Amino acid sequence: MIDDMQATLMASSDRSPVAYDRAPAYEGIVAEKDVAVPMRDGVNLSIDIYRPDSTEKFPALLAFSIYNKDLQGPDVAASLPPQPAWSSLWAGLLEAGDTKFFVSRGYVHVIGSPRGIFKSDGGGSRQWDSYDLIEWIAKQPWCDGNVGMVGISGFGAEQFHAAKQNPPHLKAIFPFDPRGALGTLGSFREEYPGGVLHFFRYLIMHFAALHQNKGKPGELPAEREALWREAMQNADYRMYPHVFNVLTQKGQHMPPYFDLLIDPYDKEAVVEAAEKAIEQIKVPSYTGAGWYAYTYKTHLNGAQNYFERLRGPKKLTFTGPAHLERPFHSLHNEILRWHDHWLKNIDTGIMKEPPVRYWVMGANEWRSGSDWPLPETQWTKFYLNSWERLQTMPFTPSSVDDALPPDAFVQMPPTQTNGIQKLRYLTDPLPNDLLVVGPGVLNLFAEIDRDDTNWIVTLKDIGPDGSVRTVREGEREIPLDLPEREVTRGWLKASHRALDPNRSKPWKPWHPLTRAAQAKVRPGAIESYAIEIMATANLFRRAHRICLEISSADMPTGVGGATNAEYVPNHICSSQTTLHKIYHDAKRPSHLLLPVIPQ
Repeated sequence: MIDDMQATLMASSDRSPVAYDRAPAYEGIVAEKDVAVPMRDGVNLSIDIYRPDSTEKFPALLAFSIYNKDLQGPDVAASLPPQPAWSSLWAGLLEAGDTKFFVSRGYVHVIGSPRGIFKSDGGGSRQWDSYDLIEWIAKQPWCDGNVGMVGISGFGAEQFHAAKQNPPHLKAIFPFDPRGALGTLGSFREEYPGGVLHFFRYLIMHFAALHQNKGKPGELPAEREALWREAMQNADYRMYPHVFNVLTQKGQHMPPYFDLLIDPYDKEAVVEAAEKAIEQIKVPSYTGAGWYAYTYKTHLNGAQNYFERLRGPKKLTFTGPAHLERPFHSLHNEILRWHDHWLKNIDTGIMKEPPVRYWVMGANEWRSGSDWPLPETQWTKFYLNSWERLQTMPFTPSSVDDALPPDAFVQMPPTQTNGIQKLRYLTDPLPNDLLVVGPGVLNLFAEIDRDDTNWIVTLKDIGPDGSVRTVREGEREIPLDLPEREVTRGWLKASHRALDPNRSKPWKPWHPLTRAAQAKVRPGAIESYAIEIMATANLFRRAHRICLEISSADMPTGVGGATNAEYVPNHICSSQTTLHKIYHDAKRPSHLLLPVIPQ
């Protein structure tokens, strides 16, 4: 047993702070592999069933995803114990959950693949596969009629897909890291905020997460052929050989990434339909992500957008900065508590708590809230100024602040350099602890000498710093050896700067990101940009500095276009050398808007 003091000292960002469990009641596991389940149109899905060695009936937990089911069960977990994020054997697609944990506590764990995936038959539409499988499970002699869903990422997205159809026997879902909400199984705007393309999908497909065949490239339908020809002339694409290789194969190699390259825009109708569908979900839903997810965006953004629009029972949790272990077994006590409440009718207390829980970096502790963003948020402006300064004092109109010169940096393309040029702005050492929880925005006034660029902004926690800046030798610069920790980032393609005033909020700009709304920048013109910064929770300690960095490019950390972590992708940047000027004066007050929480 773990007493209260141990629990306090052992607080972990990937473990629920509530110590819930039940003693394992079943030791043996009955495994049925490659079971064929007919769908309404006769297509058979292939599933694995793991159940307690008992004649009793049990509730079932379904894990269903496009990822190979043969990599998910207890046999793989026995050979590959859970690996932390910093392990070279960490693999994102091992996401269905800990079979032994679920079965030993009186659940049937069902793991399956949709049609056309690995051992499942192909043909027809997969629209109702989850629904039909859930209803089939509920009728089996080993099931008591109650079905829940588990698994993260791709498995989480499938849970919300099923919940939108409200199957009669689906009683609860736990879709952690659920991908984007504002699309079918994903969303352009949630995965590529600001319309800035990156290599995340390329990388996970490169690591064999996609099942496909290849042949001689053929003709595309006329409209897609035109889009393909346009993409083939994109100099930013042609600069990356591995990207150009995907394009030349015309959709046979990495089809989803090919589709992104030829049509990298959002669709208003898709977003509106997704929003309406979410509001129809009646199934109790427990979603969330971790602060690690700002790097590939879709999970972090999707969880927030689902939570905002869900109308039924719901909860939201944000874990810490380190990605969850694989094979996935984090949060299982919380998963058990959730499903025990809804599937076994056990009073676990889970619905008596505040609906939002989040891990605070810097403080290294859990906190809770009544909604998201937190209602008590004080939106606070930090103004950019020369000499790397970030200040809460606004500029004074009709003063010398009217004509302050801009800062500037020049970025060469990756064909010429691995170097990343940037500007940075820092507060003075903070006089008190400052808690920042939620999304932020950088409102920027800037000029470029090309017709487009990427804006990449990084928020950092730097310090502690006991230094002062004076004219004395050794005190003129901020020390270069200060500890620093990246907190979160934001992105915006300059040509996607247009805002929808009806959808935008001061703390959440809404860029249409459509082909029609895109507008190239007039070189030399000063434009305004509202750059959304991914949500976070960080306690900036006394004597630390808040640091904002502005750049326009990032680089892969490996060779051949690869990175050393599949979920920390670099972005497609400009193939042209570009001059960037950042303005900060009374008429163009570039500023950072942060969600400060009163202590």
